[in-house]
Amino acid sequence: MENNEKPTKSINRSISVAPMMDWTDRHDRYFLRKISKHVLLYTEMVTTGAVIHGDRERLIGFDPAEQPLAIQLGGSDPADLAKSAIIAEQWGYSEVNLNVGCPSDRVQSGKFGACLMAEPELVRDCLSAMAEVVSIPVTVKTRIGIDRQDTFDELHKFVSLVKESGCNVFIIHARKAWLDGLSPKQNRDIPPLCYDRVYKIKQQFPELEIIINGGIKSLAECKVHLGHVDGVMIGREAYHNPYLLIDVDEQFYQDDHQKPSRDEIIHSLFPYIEQHLKSGGKLGQISRHLLGLYQSLPGARYFRREISEQAYKQGAGIEVLEKALAAMHEQKEIIQNRLAKMTKDS
Repeated sequence: MENNEKPTKSINRSISVAPMMDWTDRHDRYFLRKISKHVLLYTEMVTTGAVIHGDRERLIGFDPAEQPLAIQLGGSDPADLAKSAIIAEQWGYSEVNLNVGCPSDRVQSGKFGACLMAEPELVRDCLSAMAEVVSIPVTVKTRIGIDRQDTFDELHKFVSLVKESGCNVFIIHARKAWLDGLSPKQNRDIPPLCYDRVYKIKQQFPELEIIINGGIKSLAECKVHLGHVDGVMIGREAYHNPYLLIDVDEQFYQDDHQKPSRDEIIHSLFPYIEQHLKSGGKLGQISRHLLGLYQSLPGARYFRREISEQAYKQGAGIEVLEKALAAMHEQKEIIQNRLAKMTKDS
């Protein structure tokens, strides 16, 4: 088979944020880019039908500030994936990723996602079709197995066949997917994590760039994984606790730029929010992604409550965020004064 391998070294995949449906939209990505300049970001999964026939500005449009940015495609028709990859490259994406990991019934009915692990030759052909028509990297995101096809030998066979496409970047979620009997949410928690299996794939295929994903909650864990694989993809933790990423640039990209505070990040979003509101958007479409920014800090509950109660009201603007910050800091001061008094009394 002809070697369609594309250069991928221009993208540093040391740390990335996973594609997550309903979460990693353009507003969340713009927000995350305020925290880290270098972490690789991914879109939500977009189907080939949506890319080819849908409202592209709404579905795949993005702000240049979001780069480096990869698009994740859902599909199983090589011709449609090739068309979609061409469009993605024309729109300026840095990478095209094929979803071979999503276990939802809706995705399976469209014959894409994790069910494609049962058809490695088709996955190979899909990746080959995209690689032949674009110059940007074409990558794949998959699981360690599906249903009872979950041995290391089966994963090894899958990787062996798929890499014939020239794809040399495999993002592997270290859980298998149960396609029948578990919901997508359950598939993110119930199947046990098997990091060692992903490590072993890297050992068996040293020429491939292997990115590990699944249940990773700290930068310390990222460093451990990077002793075994080439990159780490963080999922839900990066959404629920986004300030986790504040040290990524210094620790993994040797960029010791000034780190913005949480409040500075909020204020830096105001021009973007104002533009969104002027174009007919709603505050809640952006503010919903900010709720985890102050996770575990005193007064964070007041910040979340103010936004949750006010952001979806008619005419809501940045004053909602200003009030949320004020409420949080007021409560923080009350808590600190109370603790100081308790310390003094003791």
